[in-house]
Amino acid sequence: MSIPVSPWTLMLETRLKVIPTVRSYLKSWEFQAQKIPNPELRKQALDSLEVKQFHCEGGSIYGLLAKQHCQEAIKFIVAYQTISDYLDNLCDRSDSLDPKDFSALHESLVDALTPGAPHTNYYRMRGDQADGGYLHALVRTCQDVLCQLPHYATIAPALHELAHYYCDLQVHKHVRVEERVPRLKTWFALHQTQLPEMRWYEFSACAGSTLGIFCLVAYAFEHKLSDGLIEQVKNSYFPWVQGLHILLDYLIDQEEDRVNGDLNFCFYYKNYDDMLERFKHFMQKATKSVSQLPHTRFHQLINQALLGVYLSDKKVRRQQEVQTMAKQLIHWSGEPAAFFFRSRLLIAH
Repeated sequence: MSIPVSPWTLMLETRLKVIPTVRSYLKSWEFQAQKIPNPELRKQALDSLEVKQFHCEGGSIYGLLAKQHCQEAIKFIVAYQTISDYLDNLCDRSDSLDPKDFSALHESLVDALTPGAPHTNYYRMRGDQADGGYLHALVRTCQDVLCQLPHYATIAPALHELAHYYCDLQVHKHVRVEERVPRLKTWFALHQTQLPEMRWYEFSACAGSTLGIFCLVAYAFEHKLSDGLIEQVKNSYFPWVQGLHILLDYLIDQEEDRVNGDLNFCFYYKNYDDMLERFKHFMQKATKSVSQLPHTRFHQLINQALLGVYLSDKKVRRQQEVQTMAKQLIHWSGEPAAFFFRSRLLIAH
């Protein structure tokens, strides 16, 4: 099984191999979610599976890097992303706004990356408890897949580093509104000296993606990864590819976040021109950072697909300034991004 190197083959492999596998796994998780005893936990689990299915579909493209182990890689990606999306719903809809609660919930994402880690009560800081073993089953599925990786130990430190960035972000961004920005700025200051030049809200965006974890796990099925290559993959995805991913997500969500009063990292750019230049900067860095990786073309296509998929979203057409920026970014980024952009528009209609 070869790794896709053109927009056409990536799209075909995604539609023919990735998406059917993802939907099969999601159907199984939906069946389990329907049996959750607690009505609130059941609602949030089912809502996350329905509304955020595309997260699993997009992330599972990395399963193609695992070649003949593609199905097992996708099994991990779907379970891990489902935990992430479920917890995001629980935190967004929480009445407590308690960082201890959010931290306890997100222990599951670290345990999922740690075969043999004992399962704790991740709901211990909240009233809603009875999930019928749903979250533990998701964690165990991830652990079981990682047990099959002959070189799990070599990627474990990088996986845990990326997961801790992600979990810290989820805690800081879901607390009381007045505490969010001060906490995020303080968190950024702790890491700033180890980072390339960026702003606090851009660092937060870089932490909010799971793509680096998926890439490392998929590679570990097929390759004995050297310490150097693991570091290259981690440093390519965090910060640049992951930052591009999440900034695009926030770009198209600006209108609904204003209406709902939600935190949006794009609100902190000085003006339109500043935001456009910083997006171009992340695009350039994401392209350059993957150029030294194996299967460079595949990783570059992922960057282009992120642009095409997000910027063709129907939300963009409701926001004039975002629509203008989308056209500029697609034009600036080149033909592969334009291909994915047109493909999504055709599907949308």
